[in-house]
Amino acid sequence: MQKKAEGNSLIEMCPIRNIVARFGNKWSLLVVVLLSEREATRFNELCRSIPDISSRVLSSTLKMLETDGLVSRTVYPEVPPRVEYRLTEIGRSLVPLIGRLTEWAQTNMKSIVEHRRVYEAEQVSG
Repeated sequence: MQKKAEGNSLIEMCPIRNIVARFGNKWSLLVVVLLSEREATRFNELCRSIPDISSRVLSSTLKMLETDGLVSRTVYPEVPPRVEYRLTEIGRSLVPLIGRLTEWAQTNMKSIVEHRRVYEAEQVSG
């Protein structure tokens, strides 16, 4: 309990919980993938690429990715201001891992969906 009081518990310092939880939300990985497809991307381009995300949520997602050093934001002194986002080196290093996770999901999706169906049917009947 001593560690908890200090605010540096092993759980809080765990890389899985501390880092992966930050980009494990609904939109972050998709934003990283979209940014990986272009050198630089403007906010409105991202909005058009993800039609079901609100601009507020996209802004928040980009801010979080920028805070963690995965995305850089450049504001050009123009009227109106032009803002571009791009992946940093560490952000680009995440892209192959997302690709592997995507492959895993595609390989296992049918099995997982079937397990869900069986589990839910057992819950209803049992």
